[in-house]
Order: sequence, then C-alpha cells, then structure tokens
Amino acid sequence: AQVVESGGGLVQPGGSLRLSCAATGFTLDYYAIGWFRQAPGKQREGVGCIASRDGFTHYVDSVKGRFTISGDNSKNTVYLQMDSLKPEDTAVYVCAMRYPWYGSSCPDEVSEYDYWGQGTQVTVSS
Repeated sequence: AQVVESGGGLVQPGGSLRLSCAATGFTLDYYAIGWFRQAPGKQREGVGCIASRDGFTHYVDSVKGRFTISGDNSKNTVYLQMDSLKPEDTAVYVCAMRYPWYGSSCPDEVSEYDYWGQGTQVTVSS
C-alpha cells in the first residue's frame, strides 16, 4: 500500500498545475490526505488537507483562494489544483495519507499520517 504523487513540472508565474496523489492498495472511503511542500533551505510546510468523511478541507493562508484539494474515490486519487502560481510556490510537493480516518477534520499532527509519497517537483519561474 502506498501513495504516489504526479503532475509536477515547470510553470510560469500565474500559471496552473494539478498534482495527483494516487493511493494504491487502498479503497479510498474514509481517509485524510495532507499536502506538504519543502523548498530548498526551508522547513517542510503544510499546504492543506482533506478529510473525506464530511469533505472538510483546510489550507495554509499563503495558498487560500489559489489552491484547491479534491478527491475522486472512484479513481482512488486526491488532487491539488494550484492556480495563480507564484515563484515562492516552488518546492517539492508531497502527499501523505492517514487511513482509515473517520474524523470530521484533518489530523492535528504530521505524525498522524501513515503513508508518505516520494514527492513531485514544482518549479514556478519565467
């Protein structure tokens, strides 16, 4: 069982990318998935999360209104839609899953996520 990210790449400022977090070996029903990013020389930062029970989502202030997390249970995949990208969004983006998760909101602690992907590079540059 694992989660695998895809969809990263190079995009110009103001552009969009959609990252995917595909869960294999699971049937996505009750879960929480968090998206994290780490830029060179910086600490890992939580970007946002989704808790499937009630469709709860949460975003860090710096991406609110620009990023959207959604899930497609039929494809066992969660997406991170990133619009209006800025150079400061450049980082390796990693998804992590807590499964099963029956909470109405996301896990409070990073340590509560059980399965971590390898990450996908997002570079925002002209």
